Amino acid sequence: MILRLSRFCLLALLCLSLPLAATSAKAATHANILVDAETGEVLASMNPDAITYPASLTKMMTLYLTFEALHSGRLSWDQRLVISKNANDKEPYKFAIGAGNTISVREAVMGMVVLSANDAATAVAETLAGSEAAFGVVMTVKAHKLGMNDTVFTNPSGLPDPAQVTTATDMARLGLALIRDFPEEYKLFASRGMTFRGMKLRGHNPFLVRYPGGDGIKTGYTKAAGYNIVTSATNGERRLVGVVLGASSNDARNTEIIGLFEKHLGPVPVKASQTSIKIQGQTP
Repeated sequence: MILRLSRFCLLALLCLSLPLAATSAKAATHANILVDAETGEVLASMNPDAITYPASLTKMMTLYLTFEALHSGRLSWDQRLVISKNANDKEPYKFAIGAGNTISVREAVMGMVVLSANDAATAVAETLAGSEAAFGVVMTVKAHKLGMNDTVFTNPSGLPDPAQVTTATDMARLGLALIRDFPEEYKLFASRGMTFRGMKLRGHNPFLVRYPGGDGIKTGYTKAAGYNIVTSATNGERRLVGVVLGASSNDARNTEIIGLFEKHLGPVPVKASQTSIKIQGQTP
């Protein structure tokens, strides 16, 4: 089922969905928050409600809506998605298989999780809503239903758009929603790599390597946003969800998020083995 919206309806829905506080952010704001996943208690925070840019954290909502569509039957794991020219033009991270070729929904999901593949995110958006802009409206409406009242989404990938904004608090809410609403699919976020058509591809979320209790969720970076991460970790008895937005470097982001978890969750046992998901798919 494809949701198609006229330009008038699209603009009307977007205006209705815009939070009062979410005007364009002017620069990346350094912010963080750490939340107990069971109680919702905020354990630490800095500028948690400051408006800033999500970058590729946006794909968390694209994945949330993908999982929702899988559960409702609007998508199936083996369904083929056409890579349009628009999708194929997305840089820098993508499968790069060429316009007109196809990927499975399973490949699209893992591509977003492991590689932050922009062509995969765009293919999902165009399939479910007809266009990136229409999907952005759907994303924003869903965000507000989840309590993410200071978030506006305009595209499925997180590529730069001054109107696409969020807060650390809202990103924590989205992380909690993924864990709560899709517990089986959430396990995919622990994947450090994937195999795509015979190629072994590695992810770029160092938290999964450096903090053994970590099992997701997503990193992001643009020049305007800075270095972002939403992640979760457990010691087997307690789960926390943490967010860092607008860090000055990859190392600074990793040090900050690991420091938050070590202070409030403590050292955790080393994982027995890393998780890697093999994705079966046809060649284009």
